[in-house]
Amino acid sequence: MVSFSDWMVSFRLRTLPLSLSSVILGSFLAAYHQSFNWGVCLLAVMTTLFLQILSNLANDYGDTVSGVDNAERIGPQRSLQSGAISLHQMKNAIIIFVILSLIAGTSLIAIAIQGLQFSSVMMFVIGIAAIIAAMKYTMGSHPYGYAGMGDIFVFTFFGLAGVMGTFFLHTHHLSIMEFLPAISIGCFSTGVLNLNNLRDYENDKAYGKKTMVVRLGFQNAKVYHLAILSLGIFTTVLYVLLSDATLLKWLFILPTLGVILNIKTVLQAQTPSSLDPELKKLSISTLLFALFLGIGLVI
Repeated sequence: MVSFSDWMVSFRLRTLPLSLSSVILGSFLAAYHQSFNWGVCLLAVMTTLFLQILSNLANDYGDTVSGVDNAERIGPQRSLQSGAISLHQMKNAIIIFVILSLIAGTSLIAIAIQGLQFSSVMMFVIGIAAIIAAMKYTMGSHPYGYAGMGDIFVFTFFGLAGVMGTFFLHTHHLSIMEFLPAISIGCFSTGVLNLNNLRDYENDKAYGKKTMVVRLGFQNAKVYHLAILSLGIFTTVLYVLLSDATLLKWLFILPTLGVILNIKTVLQAQTPSSLDPELKKLSISTLLFALFLGIGLVI
């Protein structure tokens, strides 16, 4: 009998705040443009959570089948890796969350986009692409996560598509300016993935998982971390400077200090294992960044 705690381990609860950042910021940006819908917000949150859990389950499955999740791996032991959950049970869970993602996503589109047939089709296509991308990261014959393409996926879906898609569902239009904070969330989310891959560097390298970190090398990947997080900070600073800047719009500087501290810790890290606690810290800093930026815009 699989326990509730075993499934909670596979759901990877500490990744969920990160996935909510794009929906929260996209909703705040819509409110800033006087166009906010609670139904859209809640359904977007549900859809995002289902997609994130689906991605986590598929990642567990793919890494276990390939042998990447093993006794030498640094970080929390996965329930599938330990044998607490079987491959068959994990397959069933993946199917369930595909269905839940489809139901929540379709409901979201139906409520948010009424009478706009082309927009509805486009948002549905993006949703299907998100489901496929979540599963193909480590599953299938050619998982793109094993080819170093995971960073592009995370930046696109957690940043640009997540923030701008939510913004569009509220407002029914896109704004060039709002792409700047969307880039920030994409960069910070990619930073979390980079931390995960820095931590798993030795094991991924040994088992042929050619993440961006494996391709760059441990030291160069730390410089890459500095670059993407710095870009994330810069684009929102630019956004505020180009908008009607008031003092409150600079509230995001407070959680940005956590991002800067993360950069310092990564640059000083000597071993991959020392970086595991930083994943949760950067995820929370990203969520707070979205919250503080959004609050600063609407009050």
